[in-house]
Amino acid sequence: MSTNIKMNKKSFNFGSALLTSLTYILLILVAIVVLFPIIWIVGSSFGESTGLASATPIPKNPTIEHYKELFEKTKFSLWYWNTLKIALLNMVISVFLSTSAAYVFSRFKFKGKKFGMVAILVLQMFPSFMGMIAIYILFLNFGLLNNHLGLVLVYAAGQIPFNTWLIKGYLGAVPKALDESAMIDGATKTQIFFKIILPLSKPILTFVALTQFMAPWMDFILPRLLISSNDKKTLAIGLFELIKGQTNQNFTMFAAGAVLVAVPITILYVWLQKYIIQGVTAGANKG
Repeated sequence: MSTNIKMNKKSFNFGSALLTSLTYILLILVAIVVLFPIIWIVGSSFGESTGLASATPIPKNPTIEHYKELFEKTKFSLWYWNTLKIALLNMVISVFLSTSAAYVFSRFKFKGKKFGMVAILVLQMFPSFMGMIAIYILFLNFGLLNNHLGLVLVYAAGQIPFNTWLIKGYLGAVPKALDESAMIDGATKTQIFFKIILPLSKPILTFVALTQFMAPWMDFILPRLLISSNDKKTLAIGLFELIKGQTNQNFTMFAAGAVLVAVPITILYVWLQKYIIQGVTAGANKG
């Protein structure tokens, strides 16, 4: 009988070890799939060649010439500033509007509240590019074409439904007793919002702010539709033109631009990692 118990124990340990090994193998494969394109694009940016075919992840003779050419031969600095300005404005406006809407839906009772939440939920189901033609005609009539303000308005307003649901779920876990105690002490609704709700919502607001900051750096379709002049182009449009067509063989310069685009986002991710993790877990579990 003792022999059977030992055999069962051994077989159990073998199964557990096999499962653990398979898990680590899968994680390693996923890491390789994720990291290889990053290593390849970084290595290509320091390569000597200019074409895609000869680009390698580990260049033999690394050089920063493509980074110099990026600033000397293109308007990369201007594109960078345009994108940074749009990203910052989008982040501030979107976070404020989404947080205000989420605060109203989580703390107040009013007619049409349930209908409003359902409407917001339904709006999330439709992709933003479905309204591209309508947005173009609307901006044409209001004189917002070729204007960074138009991009900021679309970015900020387009994410309000999703962000409102996300922040509302987090605010639902903040005790209403804090609001009531503050009101007894004479605080107004505005003071409660800015001095109690916002500080307690730092994790979820950080997550939303970062996602909103990232959007303009990677979006190509909307700026391509609304922006026409070279001085107002964003990075996505400017970098794409380096490799557009058969005559433009500036892939390594494009790779250098892609690396520089990733710098501010990476810094923010590392700096705000603690709050981002808290915001993601809180938004997923609280509702």
